[in-house]
Amino acid sequence: MTAVDRDTSGIADLLDHPGLEALEADLEDGRPFPLLGRAFAGVVCTNYLHRPLLPALVAAVAPGGALIYETFAQGQERYGRPSRPDFLLAPDELLHAVMGQLTVTAYEDVLVERPGPTRVQHIAAVRPIS
Repeated sequence: MTAVDRDTSGIADLLDHPGLEALEADLEDGRPFPLLGRAFAGVVCTNYLHRPLLPALVAAVAPGGALIYETFAQGQERYGRPSRPDFLLAPDELLHAVMGQLTVTAYEDVLVERPGPTRVQHIAAVRPIS
């Protein structure tokens, strides 16, 4: 497993695990995506949106692999943070990000009631095996 975050201290107890590659990287500093050219059986992203990375995350899904992505959507500003449009997906934005590259198996743009009202989009999509 490969984990990428600008601060890996949250997984400090796992850093010595032989099955983990932890990359400490600021994905928004303008440097190239640290996983460019690599492909993974699964790509998971939650509660994070930096639009310039969407194409690289989709490209990182290997043939037969899956993308699972969930983050905040427009409408969330009524329920709390985040409320800035930069951090909120537009309607169907995740669908458009994978269109023509991955096959969508599930997608929702919903209000989740628990633990508190939160507006999210989530998608599960797979890359076809050529």
